[in-house]
Amino acid sequence: KIDMDYVITITVSEISGTLVYIVQNLIKENHKLREKDKQESENKENALIEAILCLLRVKLIEYHDKYIKEGHIPSYAYDNWTKMFKAYITLGGNGMIVGMNEEIENLPIK
Repeated sequence: KIDMDYVITITVSEISGTLVYIVQNLIKENHKLREKDKQESENKENALIEAILCLLRVKLIEYHDKYIKEGHIPSYAYDNWTKMFKAYITLGGNGMIVGMNEEIENLPIK
């Protein structure tokens, strides 16, 4: 009977150790997958932000060139400019568009 109890104890210990090892590896693998997914999501988000910034920059330059040439800006275009410029800045845009904004702000609104 002692030998059988010993065998059962050893077997249960080995099974428990194996299960703990398997669970630890599953947790590590799950963590790696979550980190990979997180990184991929961040990369996609950054790409979307860069794409939006690029599109906003193009449109803001078009507006700037058009309305500076005309010497005034319609109220609807000024409203669009303001919304696009705020979004551009919020997304991290800067540079020449900030100077263009000052020029647009000085135009008469018609």
